[in-house]
Amino acid sequence: MIEAARQKKFQIILCKSQSRFTRDMELVEKYIHGLFPIWGVRFIAVADNADTEVKGNKKARQINGLVNEWYLEDLSENIRMVFDLKRREGKYIGGCPLYGYQKDPADKNHIVPDPEAAEVVRQIFQLSLAGHGRQSIAYLLNQQGVPNPTRYKAQRGWTCTPPMKDGFGLWNRVTVGRILTNEMYTGVMIQGRRKKVSYKSKLVIDTPEDQWYRVEGTHEAIIHRAAFDAVQRGLRLRTKPGRSGEPHLLAGLVKCADCGSTMSKCSNGKQSYLRCKLYADSGKNKLCTRHSVRLDQLIELVSDRIRYYVQTYYELDPEDIQPQGNTRRAALERERKSVAAQLGKRSQALKTLYLDKAAGILSQGQFVELNQSFLDEKSRLERRLAQVEEALDKQGDSQQQTGLMEKARELLRLETVPRELVAVLIDRIEIGEKQPETGQQNVSITWKF
Repeated sequence: MIEAARQKKFQIILCKSQSRFTRDMELVEKYIHGLFPIWGVRFIAVADNADTEVKGNKKARQINGLVNEWYLEDLSENIRMVFDLKRREGKYIGGCPLYGYQKDPADKNHIVPDPEAAEVVRQIFQLSLAGHGRQSIAYLLNQQGVPNPTRYKAQRGWTCTPPMKDGFGLWNRVTVGRILTNEMYTGVMIQGRRKKVSYKSKLVIDTPEDQWYRVEGTHEAIIHRAAFDAVQRGLRLRTKPGRSGEPHLLAGLVKCADCGSTMSKCSNGKQSYLRCKLYADSGKNKLCTRHSVRLDQLIELVSDRIRYYVQTYYELDPEDIQPQGNTRRAALERERKSVAAQLGKRSQALKTLYLDKAAGILSQGQFVELNQSFLDEKSRLERRLAQVEEALDKQGDSQQQTGLMEKARELLRLETVPRELVAVLIDRIEIGEKQPETGQQNVSITWKF
């Protein structure tokens, strides 16, 4: 319509009211008082008695414009307040849920695991714990024919997903990295990471982390907290994969004792070595010495020390061994405590709501809307608590522990030391220069405990 007006294809714009054309005062001045007269277009708003052909009518149109914009600003603020309240309560208010989850059919503000996608998320974390980098994980998923999150949602016809193009649907390191660093997979609801600058702008900016809305225990976790933390420690090492596609056991942890540079891997065709990266990158004018050490010997040395500490200081207690069936029971117990805590918060929120209404902070309409929302949420939590308690009653404590102790002892022998355990226990390994007279070389391990 604006383009047709610019081309002078008509002479009159007729509206029910000025607000039907725009509530933005800036656009009122730009078009109604600026461009329309230049283009020879007459603007009429019937309900407001606004007519650009009537002299002395401009002030009334400007007043209407201000009132309309104030209404828009108040409406935006009220909507933002309701959304912020839902975020503080841990209610999900997004469109498409996070990959691995789906919206609860019984409650649009609650998310539940999507079995198929959740299994892929677990696989991604397992591969990361096994030492695979983000690019390696993306390659393996593409080899398996697993659709990436965008194509997965499009295949299910989710309207919140943009149309797919040919050739899309492959995983990449960025997508894998986002999944590996998203704390929501541990059952923590995190919202408000980004926000619009204002109701008049479509510009979205990132918000500081201390302003995020973070509520724990709002939904079922896909990834255990300990596994998530272990993955974060591994990602912080920022290692590069070798020819095998996986970093070696000590990648990112070995440093030169003299200059502090990370030791880089090299090979003579038969043996793999680590040497000072500053020495390798400084060309003819060497800024440090080689500090070379055989990788297999260093790995064996470190592995022996880890086995010694684990077997010396960790005594296996039968009470520490939980039957596999109890994993479900433990999850139910955690959920029961979480739901009970949320019920307590809802009850307190209802009391606060009544106080705000009595103090005149909330209008009658706002109070009715928020009160109904709280009551619905409280009812949902009560139903869920009853379901969890019923499931706990059915679980029972009759599982047997036969064979689990021996299996745990086998794990503690650490015939193969996993990389994630190395990352948890060791802060850094410093390699000194080999003494030419004695052939001795100092290796210093800094532990995290």
